[in-house]
Amino acid sequence: MEKIQTGKYVELGYDLYEVNADGEVLVHQTDVDDPERIVYGVTQGMIVPLEKAIEGLEPGGEFDVKVSASEGFGDYDLEQIAELDKSLFMVDGEFDDEIVKTGNYVPMMTADGFRINGKVLEVTDKSVRMDFNHPLAGKDIRFKGKILTVRDATPEELNPSCGCGGNCGKDGCGDGNGCGGCCESK
Repeated sequence: MEKIQTGKYVELGYDLYEVNADGEVLVHQTDVDDPERIVYGVTQGMIVPLEKAIEGLEPGGEFDVKVSASEGFGDYDLEQIAELDKSLFMVDGEFDDEIVKTGNYVPMMTADGFRINGKVLEVTDKSVRMDFNHPLAGKDIRFKGKILTVRDATPEELNPSCGCGGNCGKDGCGDGNGCGGCCESK
């Protein structure tokens, strides 16, 4: 049976709990038909204690790990609250008040082109105040789950942004197929 190690494709199912003084509250659960999918040691953004807890496990192996706020989604950061001009939320010349209202999460793009979600805290005549902290920032969490699949990762899974689908041709990415140099020469 395959064990989780660097470069292995892994599917895991888990329940994610927020841990607080009153106990634990279930905040997220993966679906059997849509498990969490990672390439161990390659996928960016893995929570380190979770990554350590699953290392070496085989399919069917179970994990149960508590994670402090600072090791999980980070401490709550007041710098992640922004006052944005209301004009940024105009669609066809009108303010989108169906989506942009207090309490809603709105998808946004950073200046670097990364997608992030922000929670609308307040809408005024001129601006929208938003919180870009992760919803679990500042909170201790617990992952409890099971490993569903472990196998060798495909070239596409190892290089998800490649764009060439692993079809690099006999000369590798230098053959004009738009891979951008991410495939190994064959």
